[in-house]
Amino acid sequence: DDPEIEIAGECADGVEAVESISTGVPDLLFLDVQMPGLDGLGVLQAVEHEKIPAIVFVTAYDRYAIQAFEYLALDYLLKPFDGERFAQTLERAKAQVRSRQAEALQRQVGALLDRLGKRYLERLVVKGSGRVFFVKADEILWIEAEGNYVKLHTADGSHMVRRTMKELAEKLDPSRFVQVHRSAIVQLDAIRELHPLFHGEYSIRLMDGTELTSNRTCKEELERLIGDKL
Repeated sequence: DDPEIEIAGECADGVEAVESISTGVPDLLFLDVQMPGLDGLGVLQAVEHEKIPAIVFVTAYDRYAIQAFEYLALDYLLKPFDGERFAQTLERAKAQVRSRQAEALQRQVGALLDRLGKRYLERLVVKGSGRVFFVKADEILWIEAEGNYVKLHTADGSHMVRRTMKELAEKLDPSRFVQVHRSAIVQLDAIRELHPLFHGEYSIRLMDGTELTSNRTCKEELERLIGDKL
C-alpha cells in the first residue's frame, strides 16, 4: 500500500528469481533464503554484480544472518515479523534505493557532459532530504575533505557529496579552482584576502569569512593563478 512502491513481480523459486532480476533489474529485492531449485544466496551468486538490487533477506532461520550481510543486505527480516518491523525495513530500503539512483544520475550527468565536449565539471549532483538537486561549480566557495565524502561550501550552506578530493581536483577547471592543501580546494573568485606566511605558505580569507592556510607545494600555482586574475 506504499504509493512509492510498484511490485514488479513475484517468483516461485530461485531459478525464476535469477531470470526476473537479470531481465527486469528491480530496485529492491525481498529475498527468501531457503527456496526450491536455488537458495537465496545462490541467486545472488548467479546474478551479474551490477544488477544486484538493494536486498532484504527474509527467512525463518537466523543462522543465515552472517552470510546475508556478507552480500551487503541492508536488512534481515526474521519470520514471523509484524507490520511495524516490515515498515521500518521498507523505509531503510527506500532510502538506499534513492541513494543508488542519485549516484546513477550523477554518472549520467557526467557522461552527458563528456558527450557535449565539456572538459570540466560545471555542476555536481547532491542528494539530501529525499531529493536530488544540482550545485553549480560557480556557486562553490571551497571544498572540504570529509572521509569518503567532500563537503561543498556555498553562500547558501554546505552539501555532502560522495566524491574524492583527487577526483574533483582533476575534474574542476584548474583556471578557477586550486587545491591549497590535501583537504581543501578553493575557488579563486571566492578569495577575499591572501597573506604570505613563512616557508611559502599563505593565509587565505574567503568571502564567507573562512580562513585557510595553504601548503608550500601549491605556492607557485597559487601565485600564478592569482596573477592571472589581476
